Amino acid sequence: MKRFALALLAFGLCFVASFASAEAAPPQPPRQANGLALTPPMGWNSWNKFGCDINEGVIRAAADAMVSSGMKDAGYRYVVIDDCWHGERDANGDIQADAKRFPSGIKALADYIHAKGLKFGIYSDAGKKTCAGRPGSRGFEYQDARQYAAWGVDYLKYDWCSTYTQDGKSSYETMSDALRASGRDIVFSLCDWGRNKPWLWGETIGNLWRTTGDIYDGWESRDGHYNGMTNILDMQVGLEGYAGPGHWNDPDMLEVGNGDMTFEEYKSHFSLWAVLAAPLIAGNDLANMSAETKSILTNKDIIAVDQDALGVQGRRVARDGDYEVWAKPLKGGGRAIVLFNRSKEAHRISVSWEALGYPATLERSVRDLWTHKNLPKAKGSFAADVPSHGVVMIRVDA
Repeated sequence: MKRFALALLAFGLCFVASFASAEAAPPQPPRQANGLALTPPMGWNSWNKFGCDINEGVIRAAADAMVSSGMKDAGYRYVVIDDCWHGERDANGDIQADAKRFPSGIKALADYIHAKGLKFGIYSDAGKKTCAGRPGSRGFEYQDARQYAAWGVDYLKYDWCSTYTQDGKSSYETMSDALRASGRDIVFSLCDWGRNKPWLWGETIGNLWRTTGDIYDGWESRDGHYNGMTNILDMQVGLEGYAGPGHWNDPDMLEVGNGDMTFEEYKSHFSLWAVLAAPLIAGNDLANMSAETKSILTNKDIIAVDQDALGVQGRRVARDGDYEVWAKPLKGGGRAIVLFNRSKEAHRISVSWEALGYPATLERSVRDLWTHKNLPKAKGSFAADVPSHGVVMIRVDA
């Protein structure tokens, strides 16, 4: 009985001591952003055009074309392999590339891309399997992050397949911590399709987060595809307050040049993604793109809007049926404006200075960002004829 009493006393003292120790532990400092992607990332990803039909030749050709086409000069930097690059894990659990598709290995591919002055990105998944059934990173987060760092990875797109009952925030937080511990600066792209509302918690975890399901190369939803370009655009309304330098809403990759929209529709797509301060991640066949596609993707006036250092996401400031005005504040007090016509006929669309936060008496310089021409100065409002499914995009400055 005496021994029991002494044991109970000892247990009680240990419990009290541990409780007091826990109580006295200093609070953990708040998580800080990683300091990367202070403007929206620009680059290319293999998925929209090639899906799983990838190999090191396809990726090298994309890197070559990014340089030769002028895209690198326009600001594109990241060459990102999406799903289907994975082989199996080795005896130590380290992920390996598919040896048939990437016989030279991922490190050699990263070196090739870096030698061109570009950055290299890769793909994984928060679950046990990727969306194409390859090994995911669940349970291997730190091991995979070390491998990516050793290979020279600069960007990780992290998907959300095979996650079942996993918690979104903690799953992405684990990989975020693993990337930081790797010793290499790696931009972190959260791709949970907006399921876990990452805009509410992602600012100090990742650098960009998907707000919707996968984009479909089409003007609007049809044939079972729910995320046409305009559908995704509508889903961005109300999210503008969550974006800023280092943390961006991502309405998914660009479909420009993939063939199921018209030239005017692709111009609209690119203009609207720029005014949204969205990541500009091309998804077409860079090595075989048309002159029209190149003219869209390398429009430096519009890219400058997307990359504006103020880092404010634009928003819809006016709507009258199929006729809309989107506007984005710019550093120095200017505005980028997209007059957007969803209808099947050309229509004249106007925007008042009041909708832009300007006094009606203010005179502003105007530049058309598609014709690259300076227009007459405007006071109080601006109006233009906008083609069907098209845009007029201007910049107004002092």
